[in-house]
Amino acid sequence: MKFVCSKSNLVSGLQIVSKAVPSKTTMSILECILVDATEGIIKFIANDMELGIQTVVEGNIVERGYIALDAKIFVDIVRKLPDNDVTIESDSSNKVTISCERAKFNLIGRKGDDFTYLPSIEKIDGVTVSQYTLRNVIQQTIFSIAENDANKMMAGELFEVDGENLKLVSLDGHRISIRKVKLNGIYPYKKVIVPGKTLGEISKILGDSIEKMVNIYFTDKHVLFEFDKTTVVSRLIEGEYFSIDQMLSSDYETKISINRKEFLECIDRATLLVKEGDKKPVIISVTDGKIELKINSAIGSMDEEIEIDKQGKDLMIGFNPKFLIDALRVIDDELVDIYMVNPKAPCFIRDKESTYIYLVLPVNFTTVD
Repeated sequence: MKFVCSKSNLVSGLQIVSKAVPSKTTMSILECILVDATEGIIKFIANDMELGIQTVVEGNIVERGYIALDAKIFVDIVRKLPDNDVTIESDSSNKVTISCERAKFNLIGRKGDDFTYLPSIEKIDGVTVSQYTLRNVIQQTIFSIAENDANKMMAGELFEVDGENLKLVSLDGHRISIRKVKLNGIYPYKKVIVPGKTLGEISKILGDSIEKMVNIYFTDKHVLFEFDKTTVVSRLIEGEYFSIDQMLSSDYETKISINRKEFLECIDRATLLVKEGDKKPVIISVTDGKIELKINSAIGSMDEEIEIDKQGKDLMIGFNPKFLIDALRVIDDELVDIYMVNPKAPCFIRDKESTYIYLVLPVNFTTVD
């Protein structure tokens, strides 16, 4: 095998596929990236058996072939090469030469036959959304996925396709994020659970273009995302997702409309007094025309007032400030509506069109003087 391509193309391709290289594995071949130039195009492939990524790199193939290279060494070498064309070639004994200008590296690769390609996915009834939309809906929900939870369902997000509607749901036991999207077309009903790791890596690869699209295909065991020159295949989480409909009550005793940016910045200031790992709530007192935010920690205390529009009863309620910040950062609207029942019942934050719904449980607190 022998091909030539620019360093920038190499770096771009390696950055994409390296996201599917496991940090720890008992199978050393999975620590490799497959370089495949057998079909007249240059493909980079990584596969940890749960998540697989393939991307095409532009370049000039001199001799077709394929070889597997240790991902870490390969990436590190390419990053430090001069900004010029790079030549990569291998021989029948799996010796690999990487050269650029006067720099030359000799490596021992592994047989491409040892590498596991991505599973073949039948592309039927694919859902199409823009890269911007998919990245946006992932960013608005992924933080509600549970970390290191024994319940595997909480490690993924529900993808539900129903006609012209796509809904993503994530939860971690303390909060729920729901994002609804109107699709450009009518699609068959699908309901699957996509691992959070997969969505996190995809959101890092996706661009912010409204014109560039992503095709998403589902099978019983896999989901495939296809965009630009990149293919991502992931195993699905098997099982039945949580039923959340009964949690989404429209009842409330107190409703406030508040400037999102002002509210976010106020809570963000309050967290300056909270050490990492501390569970100090921000306490919100709702009265006519204003809310007062207070926080009290071993470092000090803070209180601040914000003007609001209020309907219903006065209320004092406490929240984990991080949970509020996560949601407020990903809503685009200038004003948000917050619905509350009592200091122990879930609170709802909604955007203007109710395409984004965030449910968060309050926390117990003692009154701050």
